[in-house]
Amino acid sequence: MDNKGLWLAYTCAAVNAIIIGFSFLFTKYALEAADPLDTLAFRFIASFAVMSIPVALGKIKLDYRGKSLKWVLVLALFYPTSFFTLQTFGLQYASSAEGGILLALTPVLTLILASLFLKEQTNLKQKLSIILSVLGVLLIFLIKGNSIDLQNVTGIFLLFLSGLALAGNSVLSRSLSKQFSPAELSYIMMGLGFVTFLLLSGTKHAVNGTLHQFFTPLFTGKFTVAILYLGVLSSLVTSVFSNYILSKIEASKASVFSNLSTVVSLGAGALFLGEEVTLYHLVGAAMIIAGVIGANRFGGAAPAEKNKAAAAS
Repeated sequence: MDNKGLWLAYTCAAVNAIIIGFSFLFTKYALEAADPLDTLAFRFIASFAVMSIPVALGKIKLDYRGKSLKWVLVLALFYPTSFFTLQTFGLQYASSAEGGILLALTPVLTLILASLFLKEQTNLKQKLSIILSVLGVLLIFLIKGNSIDLQNVTGIFLLFLSGLALAGNSVLSRSLSKQFSPAELSYIMMGLGFVTFLLLSGTKHAVNGTLHQFFTPLFTGKFTVAILYLGVLSSLVTSVFSNYILSKIEASKASVFSNLSTVVSLGAGALFLGEEVTLYHLVGAAMIIAGVIGANRFGGAAPAEKNKAAAAS
């Protein structure tokens, strides 16, 4: 892989972490005007509609001819469908702090799945770096007095499954990147998210007799801005970037970047919500950053890249 492509992938990973870090703030704004299912429905209406415009104009080329779409649909079932559905219902039985703690384990789950299914190899320093990053996230959450309440077994189980779905997405996307472009993968992912959450939200309103209230949140300016951020940046852009990243970087290396969003979220909370930042938060943030750097710095070239280098020589 050329250095330009590698550095672009790392830049996309850093940008993704920033976007996702701020998404928690905008999700709070959106949930002030709508419930989780309606928020998800509008989020993916926005993402699918925005991506459909350049596709319809021919600015983004999609070519699915002769390609098996079965595994792409499985990918879309992992993320966004299963991830957001499991997370949404999991948070009905568990706290958002518990969600953050369990989501921090995703890089470890990705490491295990990538080792099993992609035969990715990581050395001891990389494994320790990934663990250091996870511990940094745990420190930030636990220092606030948050913990996992084992009485919330249903919520914890659903949140764990949401992390597993995200890990499965990373591994499968890495595999499919050899056949599909990032845009081709993302368009199907956004499309399935659009259909799934619109149906779930519509069914809920139909059962409750509130279909006439579906568009009501859009009359709230803060909600509309939040949905544009969540739909266009935090869903569409991050999806395209993630699929590009996973076409260039091993899943085990790429997944640890997700923990950087905790650092960004911490900063956003301090800047915009007046949340307190303590020494422990700074130590946790330093652990996360060091872990991300270590996981990528201590790793050698991927097996495929080594084979290419050997062939070239």
